[in-house]
Amino acid sequence: MIKSLAFSLGLLSATALVTPASAGSGGTLQIMVSKDTQQMVVYDGGQVVATSKVSTGKQGHTTPSGIFSILEKKKYHESNLYSNAPMPWMQRITWSGVALHESNSVPNYPASHGCVRMPGDFAKALFQMTERGAHVIITDKPVVPVSISHATLFKPTAGTEPGQLLSDAQLRPGNIETGKNPVEVAMIDVLPKAGAKATVALNDLPPVRILITRRGERETILDMQGLLNELGFDAGVPDGHTGRLTVSAINGFKRWKGLSTGGTLISAEMLTALYKAAGKGEPPAGQILVRQAFKPMFEAPIGISSPEIALGTHFIEATDVNRYSGKAEWHTVSLENHLSPATLKRLGITVPADDTAMFDASHALDRITIPADIRARIEAMLGEGSSITISDTGIGQETGPGTDFITITRKKPA
Repeated sequence: MIKSLAFSLGLLSATALVTPASAGSGGTLQIMVSKDTQQMVVYDGGQVVATSKVSTGKQGHTTPSGIFSILEKKKYHESNLYSNAPMPWMQRITWSGVALHESNSVPNYPASHGCVRMPGDFAKALFQMTERGAHVIITDKPVVPVSISHATLFKPTAGTEPGQLLSDAQLRPGNIETGKNPVEVAMIDVLPKAGAKATVALNDLPPVRILITRRGERETILDMQGLLNELGFDAGVPDGHTGRLTVSAINGFKRWKGLSTGGTLISAEMLTALYKAAGKGEPPAGQILVRQAFKPMFEAPIGISSPEIALGTHFIEATDVNRYSGKAEWHTVSLENHLSPATLKRLGITVPADDTAMFDASHALDRITIPADIRARIEAMLGEGSSITISDTGIGQETGPGTDFITITRKKPA
């Protein structure tokens, strides 16, 4: 998120290490860091706002790659891990100790203990133009956000609330009789002029953070427990764990459908039979999770076609969000994210998405189906800077209380 680009660019233009550019109207910042080139490029939508050299983590202290956001900002901070080392203009991107900050040592090679070091003037200027929640994308090779348009992307809606509808007709006090006592109300003093238009007053919404991923074991068990209870098999209170009641309910359902109670407790065959018995169609392969202001809002099942093919890892951000017109501009980057053979097997993936040119965001969106009620709920929440992360690997370990969705990526071994 940004405050005033005009103000920020004025600051940056005075910084020798920064290359400012004229920015478009509105939008939010995307901070891109390349470990291969040791360079940071700041974008407003698809436009370069500023650049600087940086120094990332040296061998043994490698800076993690992935999708982050600014969680905390301090003008002055001292490292909790490395002998109270000073970290002026600190912008934290993980609670485990990775941050962007000023340093007197910013060589053209990795030299830090995992943070992203920046020259002093640039660090101060960047600190003044960002807000908590601004996205930071760290990669090996440089990536550039490109414009994307796709039917699966969300369209902002007004979502009018009671009392928001206004008109240009003047009001005057008046009385009406309702039983014994008169009630004073606001009355139209004169009829509206011909051609007068009602308008809707819309408040700015904080951006939503959306993660689209594969269903995990917890989500599968939660839904399964609910469906078993609906069918009369007591699985207990849905909690995402296979306790005694849930195991008993699963085996009872299997006996009812003539399935073997030996071997894997929750098999694809069992899930298919369960969803069919409950009239729910095919078991969903995907999950959508929504956060706002660093807090979980809700999550729901979604469809992913051809689940044996990896989705890849993609970041998509909305700028120029117009809730009146229902339009938004979207920009995306696709990130290299190599999945190990063990991970591929666990997720049931037989075709990896290592080639980002072939497995781009559009191809991933082609395979995603979001229920209409979930889509409507998200579109009513959509604010400037809202973002979508698509990932095969679910919620990362760095994602927790007080964070957006954090996705760690890994490059293919040499």
